[in-house]
Amino acid sequence: MIGTLSATANETRKGLTILWDYKFSLIIQLLGIGMVFTGVVFFIGEGELTPERLASSMLGFIITFYAMEVLSNMSWALMNEAQTGTLEQMYMSPAPSGMIVFGRSLASLLSATIQLFIIASALILLFQISLPIKWEMIPILLITMVGLTGFSYVMGGLTLIFKQIGPIANITQNLLLFINGTFLPIEFMPDWLATFARLLPSTQGIVVMRRIALDGQSLADVWNDGSLVFLTVHSVVFLVMGCAIFTYCENIARKRGSLGQY
Repeated sequence: MIGTLSATANETRKGLTILWDYKFSLIIQLLGIGMVFTGVVFFIGEGELTPERLASSMLGFIITFYAMEVLSNMSWALMNEAQTGTLEQMYMSPAPSGMIVFGRSLASLLSATIQLFIIASALILLFQISLPIKWEMIPILLITMVGLTGFSYVMGGLTLIFKQIGPIANITQNLLLFINGTFLPIEFMPDWLATFARLLPSTQGIVVMRRIALDGQSLADVWNDGSLVFLTVHSVVFLVMGCAIFTYCENIARKRGSLGQY
């Protein structure tokens, strides 16, 4: 047990160390993200950056940023290890591979939190965004992260089998950015598109977050109307499904002997 926790802590520390070592790349990345956020809000608002739209988009952006970071870091980390020939070493560790992958997910969440604090603070100050902060937002964010972590395990499992899943990761990130209601609430989407958007792991979290922060609802309110219930069940299903798919893909890769191949 101690060895497992140590391996998880080491993976977390490694991820944060890499983030610190490449500070210049991080700064450029954050500048690019800020430009994308500003540009999309500007075009959707038809040239106007209204306070209401900025606040709504910022709430969606917070969850979507976490989603994109967790998904990309999971797939790219495993892909890079397969490419450099160090992936097999992870499976030679006495710690379960699932715990090591969990450590990487935790490192991704921590690094995403640091990056999000920087870029969100800059955008809020630059555009004078009035963003209500309530303690009820924390459990909503955590529940959403459960589903996102499960979805990242799906991407990790696909990486173990197919190695190069860059195009899949890019398509998934674009779906999360433009279809999950980050900038355009799903209430304004056609019914078929809104139904598809609700299947994504981050959409319901954005919906509930806006109801609490912008509409003044409480946790009891969103639980009674079923939106929080749906978010909780949705996230648990994604986590269970993600762990199952990752284990299945891992077993296939082991049987093929392809963990050390790229």
